[in-house]
Amino acid sequence: MADSTTFWVPVARDVVRVHGRDAVSYLHSQLSQDVAALEVGASAWSLLLQPAGRVDVLLRASRTADDEVVLDTDAGFGEVMTARLARFKIRVQAELEALAWRCLAVRGPEAAVAASAPAAVVAWGGGVDLLGAEVTAPVGVREGTADDLLAARIDAVWPAMGAEIVPGETIPAETGVVAEAVSFTKGCYPGQELVERMDSRGASGPRALRRVDAPRGARAGDAVERDGVEIGRYTSVLGDRALAAVKRAAVA
Repeated sequence: MADSTTFWVPVARDVVRVHGRDAVSYLHSQLSQDVAALEVGASAWSLLLQPAGRVDVLLRASRTADDEVVLDTDAGFGEVMTARLARFKIRVQAELEALAWRCLAVRGPEAAVAASAPAAVVAWGGGVDLLGAEVTAPVGVREGTADDLLAARIDAVWPAMGAEIVPGETIPAETGVVAEAVSFTKGCYPGQELVERMDSRGASGPRALRRVDAPRGARAGDAVERDGVEIGRYTSVLGDRALAAVKRAAVA
């Protein structure tokens, strides 16, 4: 039986199936991740960037067939993802189709109990996500709450769309997930120049995503202060724990 701290929670995700002869090559040319290197059954995180390098969406790419990839992102941002992909889809044999799939997030010390499930895909925080048309909760694992998942996300310092990532405003270096979502060995893609330039110079963005302690009553959007001076803004808050976009100059 799983440890009592391991849990599963249903999570709303916007899911899009991209299929057709050019599906893989097209996505490879658009995403920051090496989509062509994904084997069938494998998945990886990726950024979809604007040509100037700002983030449109953080997404997950799952290779489901030789000519098919399923993309999923935080609920409410599927249209942003689809519109961005459609904008550059010229003379490409690939169709975008929204899917009504479900996602169960499994987190905790024994999340690996779900890793062998056919619907298992890569997840943040050392956990497992189950994504598919029909998914079943792992046996022996308790159902958690939205707060359980938020606490785990804050502890993992993983950004959420609309909170830590604002489409068209956030740059990759501010997301904290470049290592997980960017391939530095693949070919060109929109926005690559900014990513590569900052990496080659060892540069960072004006703000860094950090796990911080929050005072009682703090809410997302409130100022983070040190010695009476504002050093950032809370982006996600749960009790006394929070994520914050903190000025680089204030990061020890």
